[in-house]
Amino acid sequence: MSKRPWPFILGGLLVALLLAGVVSNYASAHPDGLDSSLLKGCTVNADDEITGGNCPAQQAKNHELADSPLADYGVRGVGNGFLSTGLSGVLGVLLTFALGGGLFWLARRRGPATDATTGPGNDPAADERAARAAGTR
Repeated sequence: MSKRPWPFILGGLLVALLLAGVVSNYASAHPDGLDSSLLKGCTVNADDEITGGNCPAQQAKNHELADSPLADYGVRGVGNGFLSTGLSGVLGVLLTFALGGGLFWLARRRGPATDATTGPGNDPAADERAARAAGTR
């Protein structure tokens, strides 16, 4: 494995930013499986508002974070829907990358991978196995 993973990490970050910022705007506007199963038994209009019947979706309530800055796949205060959705995706990717990178940084290995008692040359059995695997004995 390469000692420099940065090109791979930055490439993955760029792909994620592109997908979140641009491609996410072309996702289906139709309800997913959970939403459609909750609407079974109700009649809905063209705006997906319940107009009659009896279904579990009628008991739905707003989430506590429904008025947060990034709620409902958009950024509050941005009038352009395409820009709002793309910007929320980009912000989500950057926040996730920062959080994940911070956790990996905290969990990184510090110091040498082997100590003086178990390092190469101090374990004859390991040296013998390595030599056999290399075909020198």
